[in-house]
Amino acid sequence: QVQLVESGGGLVQVGGSLRLSCAATGLTFNMYAMTWVRQAPGKERDVIAAISWNGGATYYDASVEGRFTISRDNEKNTLYLQMNSLKPEDTALYYCAAGKTMTTGMDYYGKGTLVTVSS
Repeated sequence: QVQLVESGGGLVQVGGSLRLSCAATGLTFNMYAMTWVRQAPGKERDVIAAISWNGGATYYDASVEGRFTISRDNEKNTLYLQMNSLKPEDTALYYCAAGKTMTTGMDYYGKGTLVTVSS
């Protein structure tokens, strides 16, 4: 059974930082591209960052580029998202997801971790 478990969310002030983690079990982690997706209250789910199976390629949405960094540790089967210079509009439920490639649909989703940025 595949499980993706996010952690590291919480309440942070504007300009602060958080590091999200996503622990993967039940799948061959290094065979999957990984993605961070977020859903703000009342809005649709958006892909904000993605990383290839070996970390050799990354993608960032314009809204987070330069502030967020996606990375992975295939030895630990863990995905990360370092979030700096947080803004109120970053407030959302953050999910990690696994897919065969960075551009195909996601096969698995975690349940999410909540990030709240207070002004």
